[in-house]
Amino acid sequence: MNWIPLTSEAQLDSIAEQSFNKPQVIFKHSTTCSISGMALSRMDRSEFPASIDFYLLDLKQYRSISNQIAEKFQVHHESPQVLLIKNGECIYDESHYGIQMDELVEQSAQ
Repeated sequence: MNWIPLTSEAQLDSIAEQSFNKPQVIFKHSTTCSISGMALSRMDRSEFPASIDFYLLDLKQYRSISNQIAEKFQVHHESPQVLLIKNGECIYDESHYGIQMDELVEQSAQ
């Protein structure tokens, strides 16, 4: 899988803009959390549809971006967490063991 690294707050505006044309997923990953590692591994073993862009945020390195995500998309911070952005808004978020590729794909089609 080719994750797009999320490394700057400026990318959040781009993600919101791009979401009007194509669903965007943000995966907030803690490199020191075993549950986060398991969720990321499960995502990596899934087939990534070309119809969605997938961003990976390293929470340890870019905590301030996580705070901006919570504010911009009006979601409570969790780790690990996935957010599905469509038409400029977070339409779905899930955390921990609830992170499932098939659910993201299903939600993106709605």
